[in-house]
Amino acid sequence: MDKLFLLYGCTVQTTSRFVRNCLYLTIMDANAEQVEVKILFFAKARELTGLKECKIIVSRKLSYTELLNIIVASFHFENIRDTLILAVNEEFVSQDSILELSEKNEIAVIPPLSGGFFIVNMGTGKDFVRLEQKVLNIGDIVNLIVSPKCGAISTFIGTTRDNFENKKVIKLEYEAYEPMALKEMNNICGKVRSQWNIEHIAIYHRLGEVPVTEASVVIAVSSPHRQESLKAVEYAINTLKASVPIWKKEIYDIEEPKWKENKECTWSNSK
Repeated sequence: MDKLFLLYGCTVQTTSRFVRNCLYLTIMDANAEQVEVKILFFAKARELTGLKECKIIVSRKLSYTELLNIIVASFHFENIRDTLILAVNEEFVSQDSILELSEKNEIAVIPPLSGGFFIVNMGTGKDFVRLEQKVLNIGDIVNLIVSPKCGAISTFIGTTRDNFENKKVIKLEYEAYEPMALKEMNNICGKVRSQWNIEHIAIYHRLGEVPVTEASVVIAVSSPHRQESLKAVEYAINTLKASVPIWKKEIYDIEEPKWKENKECTWSNSK
């Protein structure tokens, strides 16, 4: 199959609101139908490119591996290739997939995870899912899930500690692919309900800077009996860290900041 090497230019909006041009190399079938798609960058990938998003031209039909190879070559991600996966339109994609893309598609480059407001009614139960830039009010979140039908409320509260491997931590910084993160958090609620008899669920995650001792994530679950809510909370935090596109950077007093990889993340190199 003939391959065509093309150099394209694109205009993108940067975080500082200045418009800049970027150049990138794509490799595609010379005879294939082409389509322009949007690429979104997060965490380490965003820092390496200096971009939040960019548009590239690729073959309309190609494999997941071909698309990943194009993105890696175009944006010089060779050193982190094995830590990346792709999401299309806010959904994770199987690595053996054949993709058929259109101009409406958004491709998210997802590094290993660190890790809007939705209220979903599930019969009499409710799911409260939120990403917050401000301090999480733990009491208010717990009050959301109180029910006269329930004899148990279980919580998990994740806070910023002041140390990691003999380094002094001064704060954490979180960022998220927000629409997809909210969708995945709601999916977790559905999976919890499919396994345990639960009344209400709240999953709140903070974004931006989180100083030492402040909460970054609060999960609260109410149930008729304690074992169900205890198991549900443990499942929810482990699944959140494994699948929700939220990234954490540790900021130290002296050493260089570092993006963290969760051991639960299935494509992390930290295992």
